[in-house]
Amino acid sequence: MEFSLFSHFAELEPKEWLMFGALAVAFVALVFVALRAFKKNEPVQKGFDTRALVYGAMCISLSFVLSYIRLLHMPQGGSITPGSMLPIMVYGYWYGPRKGIIAGLAYAVLQMIQDAWFVHPAQILLDYIIAFGVLGCTGFFRKNLYVGVVVSGMLRFLSHFLSGAIFFGEYAPEGMSPWLYSLGYQASCILPDLIICVVIAVLLHKTIERLRPKTAVAA
Repeated sequence: MEFSLFSHFAELEPKEWLMFGALAVAFVALVFVALRAFKKNEPVQKGFDTRALVYGAMCISLSFVLSYIRLLHMPQGGSITPGSMLPIMVYGYWYGPRKGIIAGLAYAVLQMIQDAWFVHPAQILLDYIIAFGVLGCTGFFRKNLYVGVVVSGMLRFLSHFLSGAIFFGEYAPEGMSPWLYSLGYQASCILPDLIICVVIAVLLHKTIERLRPKTAVAA
């Protein structure tokens, strides 16, 4: 692990600061909306009940196991797996954005333990905390699993894309823009992973609906 505090930020241009800030604001807004959704449902169900905890543990565990099956492992981090994001996405789809985001954050901690690649504290935020936390945003699309999977997957892509351009631009070939390099790098691993998740979601949609907990409350 290599930490070089603030050295990368000193080189950022105004437009790069703007993009970074926009992502941070968007994430805070998502968390705020999720908390508001939880408060609206508070009279029905407070926090995690036993069933929600059990389903959450199962989905996180399944994602973690699938993340070890790497069809392709990229040199600066990232890999293509057989749908390791999908169980977290499904949990958010079942239980709503608040519980989904919390499950994603728990999964992020496991990812940091499994295969950490740290160069800067802010990079941890983008590549782990935000990138996996947003997988639970499928909870905002509880009437359309496919849209939820695509949106949450693209949010993860955006988070990794910004991290790659800001903190890993030095790996770009000479003369290539760090932003173009990051776009190609993330597209080669995150997008195939997302496509696999969409295909599996289509194939298992009826099963996912049948397994949806009857007592699940969006929160």
